[in-house]
Amino acid sequence: MKQIFALVDCNNFYASCERVFNPGLQGKPVIVLSNNDGCVVARSDEAKALKIAMGVPAFEIADIIEKNHVQVFSSNYALYDDMSSRVMDTLSTFSPDIEIYSIDEAFLNLAGLSCSLTHYGQKIRQTVGKWTGMPVSIGIAQTKTLAKTANYIAKHFDKTQGVLDLTDSTCLDRALAKTPVEKIWGVGIKTAVKLKRAGIDNALKLRDTDAAWVRQRFTVTGERTVYELRGCVCYQLEQNPPTRKTLVVSRMFSTSIEAVEALKEAIAAYACRAGERLRKEHLAAGAITVFVATSRFVKNRYYNCRTTRFDVATNNTTELIRNACKSIETLYRKGAAFKKCGVVLSDLVPENRIQPNLFDNTDRQKSARLMRTIDTVNAAMDCPLRWAAEGLNQPWKLKFHRRSPRYTTRWDEIPKVV
Repeated sequence: MKQIFALVDCNNFYASCERVFNPGLQGKPVIVLSNNDGCVVARSDEAKALKIAMGVPAFEIADIIEKNHVQVFSSNYALYDDMSSRVMDTLSTFSPDIEIYSIDEAFLNLAGLSCSLTHYGQKIRQTVGKWTGMPVSIGIAQTKTLAKTANYIAKHFDKTQGVLDLTDSTCLDRALAKTPVEKIWGVGIKTAVKLKRAGIDNALKLRDTDAAWVRQRFTVTGERTVYELRGCVCYQLEQNPPTRKTLVVSRMFSTSIEAVEALKEAIAAYACRAGERLRKEHLAAGAITVFVATSRFVKNRYYNCRTTRFDVATNNTTELIRNACKSIETLYRKGAAFKKCGVVLSDLVPENRIQPNLFDNTDRQKSARLMRTIDTVNAAMDCPLRWAAEGLNQPWKLKFHRRSPRYTTRWDEIPKVV
């Protein structure tokens, strides 16, 4: 059966999440800042119109914010993650074949529909808006790359009303001609520069370029992009993505750390979060790498890391914290003002396929029961259990001075009607 891909993409996802529970933000410029309220990571269309760039530090645009009454928010990841789940659950009612591509994007398989694809796309768009409050754009085509291209056009041209079906060949060439080469799915910045130097500045020209020439200069990935633009499926729907190879938990500190005790508290907190994520995904780690770093702007910058292998792959928080803190003792440098640290878990395996060790005397079943109990309590309580190694005051903890309420995940922060 001929495949039909639909890419559903939430418009300005973080900013739109903020607007769902605060209708007063409609029509106003909205930006969302990164950890510690550092740089811009999301913008509404109104903020984009003010020429606010992605990644710009907040202090550099303070005048623009004040002059134009820009609404500024700290990142609210609990809200964004839950809103993403609601959108994806809604999309799954329209097709059993769904690939969650990112927090705000998903591919659907619409093959076999007898109705108008454009009308079906509008129905999806209206339902997601009604059920979740999130605005979405939808691109429909024979391949993922073409669906991405259709989505780009649907998002930037009002005439499409948020949905574009490129299975109709009459508008395909016009759509490809309107798509800059740097906006093609899979084309990076460096590749786009090289293509433009060769006179290929839009998707139509890339589609009509000799595939062998593209492969010679841009590897097989570039060749696949050409064939995808021609309607040949090279990338299938991934309903069961491959198991991740690594897991990283790392944050910048709100204030620099010089004491080894504070650095151990931070790495213990990150190891704890890493353990929770491992167990949530039913994985175990065969090795842990701990890294520390000072600010890159200081004169004598310091960066170092240390890797420890486990005799038996584990997702036990106690083991992760113990080994992470031992690494800090080795990596710590007196007098250094540390600005960041983190843990990288590697050699990940499914927790039901852990290879035992003949000399391992740890009660793994008891350990697993303890971790399950802690995770259950933390999931049910607003004030979760914490490990003593994480510390109490945590002056290094991320700052969210402008964070909105976590409307959908905290009973004490649900919207109030007055």
